Amino acid sequence: MSTFAVGDEDFLLDGRPVRLLSGALHYFRVHEGHWDHRLGMLRAMGLNCVETYVPWNLHEPEPGRYADAGALGRFLDAVERAGMWAIVRPGPYICAEWENGGLPHWLTGPLGRRVRSLDPEFLAPVEAWFRRLLPQVVERQIDRGGPVVLVQVENEYGSYGSDLAYLEWVAELLRGCGVSVPLFTSDGPEDHMLTGGSVPGVLATANFGSGAREGFATLRRHRPSGPLMCMEFWCGWFDHWGREHAVRGAADAAAALREILECGASVNVYMAHGGTNFAGWAGANRDGELHDGPLRATVTSYDYDAPVDEAGRPTEKFRAFREVLAEWAEGPLPEVPEPPARLGAPVSGTLDGWAPLDGVLEVLGGEETVTPVPPTFEELGVDRGLVRYRVAVPGPRQPYPLGVTGLRDRAVVYVDGLPAGVLDTSDGEDVVLPGPVAGPALVDLWAESLGRVNYGPRVAEPKGITGGVRHERQYLHGVRARGLRLDAFEPAAVGKVVFGEVPEDPRPGLYRGSVEVAGAGDAWLRLPGSTRGFVWVNGFCLGRYWAAGPQDALFVPGPVLREGANEVWVLELEGGAPSSVELAVL
Repeated sequence: MSTFAVGDEDFLLDGRPVRLLSGALHYFRVHEGHWDHRLGMLRAMGLNCVETYVPWNLHEPEPGRYADAGALGRFLDAVERAGMWAIVRPGPYICAEWENGGLPHWLTGPLGRRVRSLDPEFLAPVEAWFRRLLPQVVERQIDRGGPVVLVQVENEYGSYGSDLAYLEWVAELLRGCGVSVPLFTSDGPEDHMLTGGSVPGVLATANFGSGAREGFATLRRHRPSGPLMCMEFWCGWFDHWGREHAVRGAADAAAALREILECGASVNVYMAHGGTNFAGWAGANRDGELHDGPLRATVTSYDYDAPVDEAGRPTEKFRAFREVLAEWAEGPLPEVPEPPARLGAPVSGTLDGWAPLDGVLEVLGGEETVTPVPPTFEELGVDRGLVRYRVAVPGPRQPYPLGVTGLRDRAVVYVDGLPAGVLDTSDGEDVVLPGPVAGPALVDLWAESLGRVNYGPRVAEPKGITGGVRHERQYLHGVRARGLRLDAFEPAAVGKVVFGEVPEDPRPGLYRGSVEVAGAGDAWLRLPGSTRGFVWVNGFCLGRYWAAGPQDALFVPGPVLREGANEVWVLELEGGAPSSVELAVL
């Protein structure tokens, strides 16, 4: 057994000064079959530690119902096999460009901005979750022979609030659950963030992408002693749909890394390997300096322009970082691991079945509600997916503009069964169809959440139609709503959907097809002709695709594919039609 402590200037392993050379790798963004390889890549780059968040909403999709809540423990066992230390950031809020910052929709729905505070109705489920999660961390701490050396208190709280009593409560809960390794907080190197997010007696660390000397000088004004650490060294950045791909030059990033190390500090490279936002778990951000502008949805790829790319390959940045980190390594670095199996040759598959959205909803949807005003996604129990809102325009009446107040985030609209337009929240809180609508008419609005905000003051905002549907200035009441959750797309359930022939003209719906594979392995998937939606391979949801770019292909982990026939489902939402399914070689 070993001890790990916070000294006056250094981290201390059994009383000996050590430097943490860590890299962020989120187990939930990497297929479990790739964990060992990706950890080997981090070791070969020169890192001795790995950091991961824990997304509460992934593991507790409904109150008291857990989904693979033991995944963290298995990942920490893989870390130990790799001969590395581990930093765990359990939240309850994690940001991470993840849906709702990791907070469950069933909690933020009723509480709104009462979350992340000392509100008892927030604290009770946090405590229940931590008491379910943390035993697998506690039993793998370094003082019990495991790899865990640090555990975080909340996450970047100084960017959000100033309820220090809440932070102290989280720290006490961690200790009460058996966490004995040092605790820490992490915030931007700005006075208001450090004062709002730091806890007396808990190590404070800083997050930045450059300017290490200035950042650490600010940290030292708040904490005159203790080891210096950049807990998030942003070596790249994430992408939003409809925007350009973010890139940071390898030489620039390596120089910033060297500056951190020359300050005598420890570091956590964020991200060392980004991975993928499978199954629609990507979050979203708000534009503007105060994060209160239009919504910007994060793409499925979380490549982050990291040194180990989304497919697990070393990049120019990997080689530059390895050269820098080798100077601080204890002995020669390991050889770079061989890549996992890759697709043997490009293949193309056909789509031979189609079901309309209404037919899919009838089989896979939740119960329909009838309410005076539109219910939110949270009220319908929908985390990821869409909701069909159906409302009648009375008549006879002349054509008037039809609009939606408080749409979040995008809706495809049909009037009497015919396409009438697409409404997007980026156009403003109030959006109006391009053409007027006469009464009587039946209006369907298929609203989709593009990802809940994961950072800033708009965390915990609801999804769906949060205001109402208006004809001219008049609200339309008596709304029928029915949710379609992404996790309803299970093989047994989809098997009950009635598929017909693929229509000649492009239209939304669920397309079914197959692709024959010889030499299964990691691949890229493309859907020529498609517009926006989700895709599954052998029941595994790869995530959202969107012709808006910048992402034009989805990563397919090799363990998802199999030799021979592979079933593909494409949920097209906006009127394109995939002409084929293409798997490309990495």
